[in-house]
Amino acid sequence: MRSINGQLFKQMIISGTNNLYNSYPEIDALNVFPVPDGDTGMNMNLTMSSGAKEVQNRSDENVYEIAIAFSKGLLMGARGNSGVITSQIFRGFAESLSGKNIIKVNDLANAFANGSKVAYQAVMRPVEGTILTVIRESSQALVDRLKVDELSIEKAFAYLLHEARESLKRTPDLLPVLKEVGVVDSGGAGLIKILEGMNAAILGDVIDKNAATSTQEKGGPATLNQDGEEEYGYCTEFIMRLGPDSIKKPFNEKRFVSVLQSHGNSLVVATIDDIVKVHVHTLNPGGILQYAQNFGEFLTLKIENMTEQHTHILEEKKAKEEAQLKEQPLKEFGMVAISSGKGIDDTFLSLGVDAIVKGGQTMNPSIEDISKAIREAHAKNVFVFPNNGNIIMAANAAKDVLKDEGINVYVFLTKNINQGIVAASLYNPDISLEENFNEMTEAYQNVRSGQITYAIKDTDIDGVHVTKDYFMGIVDKKILVCEKDKFDCFYHLIDQMIDEDSSVCTIFLGEDISEDKLDDIVEKLSTKYENVEFEIRMGNQPVYSFLIGVE
Repeated sequence: MRSINGQLFKQMIISGTNNLYNSYPEIDALNVFPVPDGDTGMNMNLTMSSGAKEVQNRSDENVYEIAIAFSKGLLMGARGNSGVITSQIFRGFAESLSGKNIIKVNDLANAFANGSKVAYQAVMRPVEGTILTVIRESSQALVDRLKVDELSIEKAFAYLLHEARESLKRTPDLLPVLKEVGVVDSGGAGLIKILEGMNAAILGDVIDKNAATSTQEKGGPATLNQDGEEEYGYCTEFIMRLGPDSIKKPFNEKRFVSVLQSHGNSLVVATIDDIVKVHVHTLNPGGILQYAQNFGEFLTLKIENMTEQHTHILEEKKAKEEAQLKEQPLKEFGMVAISSGKGIDDTFLSLGVDAIVKGGQTMNPSIEDISKAIREAHAKNVFVFPNNGNIIMAANAAKDVLKDEGINVYVFLTKNINQGIVAASLYNPDISLEENFNEMTEAYQNVRSGQITYAIKDTDIDGVHVTKDYFMGIVDKKILVCEKDKFDCFYHLIDQMIDEDSSVCTIFLGEDISEDKLDDIVEKLSTKYENVEFEIRMGNQPVYSFLIGVE
């Protein structure tokens, strides 16, 4: 094969996306720290899926048109550092194809090399031993190889993939923490899965998406959504005539009701003679109908997707609200915060934050999510608090997206909730935005932040032995304490965080801490540290039992 046209490149994208989807849980498992936030695979999976969605129904033969559409889809769906870097690789790839209808062998090498260049430029402090290294070394190896050998598309891509795998093997030699824990870089491993899928498509074997590989993506229209709210499923109603006994099973109403209750809710069953009328809300109407048909035949049948109806109502309401908002003049200033947990959300809102983006560890918002929230702030100037190191790149990308819309976005490099709270609390409307930005930045940089969470595996890291299911005390990404009891871990970490210079300590209690523990915690800490002012409240955040900030 001497070239790749638009339709083949589309198949490469779909195959690469599906291969990553089939493998993303194992990418997540490569997390260096033993904390329950290994989401590199998920972030790359959602990013690639967003890009693939933009091209799956396109019939373009022009490869640049497919590549640029894919790049735009990736950008808006990118989440987490790994997702943003992936989007930048394919952004550079697409830009290099400008004016080309097909990809020839040298175009392929140059496109990946340009993708590497653009990705490096997007990262403020590039770190070797990561996905950046894998794309740089493999693309450069292909460029160099083509200077001396003439290769087909198949052989060139196979060589690129081989070099990427070899580069991935070397990542622990470049990043000591990988060697300490005994893993390769997860972002690089995700890139390999994408390249493997693309290579399969070149060879005529497009990889299909397997059944859901994670409970995070399972479920139909009636599951718990990311906010923990119950969605609606299918409203299923039917009238059935029982029998005849010669070909149908005997009907036992008590057993019938019990089975339906186990597969749905809002159940109503009425039986009159040989007629049974049923109303039920269920995830699986087909299963219920198949079961019911064992006892009779349907006289009437109706199934309605309540989730779609509810979503449509919400979309109409939101569109109306957005239209009303657009009619109002832009205010001068607004604030947006990424947050997870009702108590933390309420705290940000009380400080004057205009829009909350749901997200944090294990749930990084996309560039589109952040862009939407910035627009919702309806201001000429907007401060953004990412509150997570893995969200800062996405926030900066959203800033770039909104430049043309006339919105000035200031992204704070807040890496945790406590830094974000301190920064937001210091906004002063009587001074300039630049003065605010500088003073707020100085304040949050003086916050020492700690977290308590559980370990997902046994390991030795930072000189601490970590036991699976025990609780770890972490300060600035360094594990200091590991204890069986979360409260013992909490108090031991506090001891290490508070010193004679500490004046204020803010603590958010996670969703696994009952509110009746609050008074006991306040009393113990206030008694032991008389010179420190404690502000302790329910944060209701997932994953982390305690979030601690010391000033």
